[in-house]
Amino acid sequence: MMSFVLHEPARLDLCHDSLHGLSVGDALGAQFFMVGRSLTELAAGRPPAGPWEWTDDTHMACSVAAELGGYGDIGQDRLAVAFAERCDPYRGYGAGAVVILHRIRDGVPWRDAAREAFGGEGSCGNGAAMRVAPVGAYHADRPRHAAEQAIRSAEVTHAHPEGIAGAILVAVAAAYAGQARLTGVRPPASAFLDRLEPYLVDGQVRRGVERARRLLAGRAVTVEEAAYELGNGSRVTAQDTVPFALWVAATHLDDYPKAITACVAAGGDVDTTGAIVGGVVATYTGLGDRPDVTGVPAAWLAAREPLPSWAGRAADRNG
Repeated sequence: MMSFVLHEPARLDLCHDSLHGLSVGDALGAQFFMVGRSLTELAAGRPPAGPWEWTDDTHMACSVAAELGGYGDIGQDRLAVAFAERCDPYRGYGAGAVVILHRIRDGVPWRDAAREAFGGEGSCGNGAAMRVAPVGAYHADRPRHAAEQAIRSAEVTHAHPEGIAGAILVAVAAAYAGQARLTGVRPPASAFLDRLEPYLVDGQVRRGVERARRLLAGRAVTVEEAAYELGNGSRVTAQDTVPFALWVAATHLDDYPKAITACVAAGGDVDTTGAIVGGVVATYTGLGDRPDVTGVPAAWLAAREPLPSWAGRAADRNG
């Protein structure tokens, strides 16, 4: 367990590495919605030619990172305004998210807009999970606080317990990835997911993560088998996305290209699984290569569309 407190520069370094990993995974994953993209070439280290445009996953994560850089913690009213004012449907925002954010922009309190979505059930989509890894990276020395901040980030748009549960687990996974990086100890895949147990709440996300833990504890399985058991995001829900993404992150925590290639191989909501996995794994690996890990390749970072200037310090390392 961590026994020290991070200073602000170290927090921001982890946060921005996570954001870069998230955005590259998102942008590269989105390329594979296009006809003619080759998984074989990607696996051989030959990804599609850039530029790779990022989607709503990165767009919203940039707002989260800017909030952390400016204030340290999530201010829900501020974040709701940022999400609503920056919403650009052409970035691939889901129809439900567009409705919620437009209502907020029209003056509806964010709590009401989020709670009234989907017939009053609130959203259980994977949107809260896709943008939250930088929160866990920023709070790597205090995973419980990361979980609390993940709730605050999620509630702005996701009132359904499953949507919130997915965000909590991704944030805590990123926090533990940051801890592993700082201590220099790469946890075994099964142990990495075992550490999430205190943050599991009853529901479908929990059951999916428990299945992922059993997969890691048993015989080796392929990414296709894992996707069959856990989902690949094709339903665009936290339940169908987060367990698989965490399985991939745990399995390939020290190899960013392999982690993203696994997301592509599984199909489904590839930009979002790539964003979640990329945000967690890059918190551990960082950018570029260290002797013991393979981080975000410089060529991939250069191929990704630049981040918006308002994303904060992370925008200074565009490509």
